[in-house]
Amino acid sequence: MRKVFVWMWLALFLGGLISCVSSGDSSRWELVWEDDFNGTSFDTATWSKIPRANPEWARHMSDNEACYEMRDGNLVLKGIVNTDLENDTAPYITGGVYTKNKRGFHGGRLEVKAKLQGAQGAWPAIWLKPCDEAQWKWPWAGEIDVMERLNHDSIAYQTIHTAYTIERKQTRNPRHGSKGSINPDDYNVYAVEMYPDSLVFFINENRTFTYPRIDTGEGDELQFPFKKPYYLLIDMQLDGGWVGPVDTLDLPVEMVVDWVRYYKEKE
Repeated sequence: MRKVFVWMWLALFLGGLISCVSSGDSSRWELVWEDDFNGTSFDTATWSKIPRANPEWARHMSDNEACYEMRDGNLVLKGIVNTDLENDTAPYITGGVYTKNKRGFHGGRLEVKAKLQGAQGAWPAIWLKPCDEAQWKWPWAGEIDVMERLNHDSIAYQTIHTAYTIERKQTRNPRHGSKGSINPDDYNVYAVEMYPDSLVFFINENRTFTYPRIDTGEGDELQFPFKKPYYLLIDMQLDGGWVGPVDTLDLPVEMVVDWVRYYKEKE
C-alpha cells in the first residue's frame, strides 16, 4: 500500500511539473488567423520571398523556383547547389518567405509547425523582426528568434536580441535564450507568447524559457522593446560563422512547413 501511495504521489507531482512547463490552457486562446499551405502556391497577400541581402543569414537567399515547392499541404523551402552560375555566382541558394509590409503580429500566441531536414551547414530559422525596423538601428527594436536549428542537431535554439543583450552584453540578467529538444525526423511545433511584460517560448507545448521586462533605469527600448507589431520570417539558411561551412554532398536540404497559426487571448 505504501508503494502505491508513493507512485500516486509521484504521478501527481510529475503531472503538476509538466503543467508548469506547458502552455496548458488552450481555452484561453482564440485562433484569429492561420495559413495551412493547402494551395498550389503560397498566398502572396501574406508572404513574399525573402530577397538576398548582406547579413550572413540572407547571403544565399534566392527567388529561384527550385528553392520553393508546395507539397501535400506543406510549404517546402530548400537549400540547394546552384546549377546556374552564369546568372548567379552563389555556390548554393536558399528559399525563405516573410510577411514584411503585409502582416504584423502584436501580442498573442504565434505557432509554426515544421519539419527540418538535417545537413551540414543548414541553419533553418523561424523568427520575428519589427515592422518599423527602418526607424531603428539593429538591435534597438528587438529580434525574436522562435527557432534556429544547426546542422543535424536534435535541439533547437530560442533567443531574443535587444540593445540590452547586444550592446550592454546582458545575456544572463535575465536569461535571453534557451534550447529545447526536438524530434529531428518529424514535425515539431515552435511557439512564442507575447505579453506586455514578457515573452514566453515553447517547443511542442513544453515551455523552454520566459524573457521578462525588468527595470533597468534606461527605458523599455533598451531591454524590452517588444510592445509593437513584428513580421514573421521563415527561411532555410546555409553557411555562417555559427553553423559552420556547408557540405554540398548533404544538399538539397528541406524545411517543410505544415502551418502557421496566430491566436489572441479571449476576452
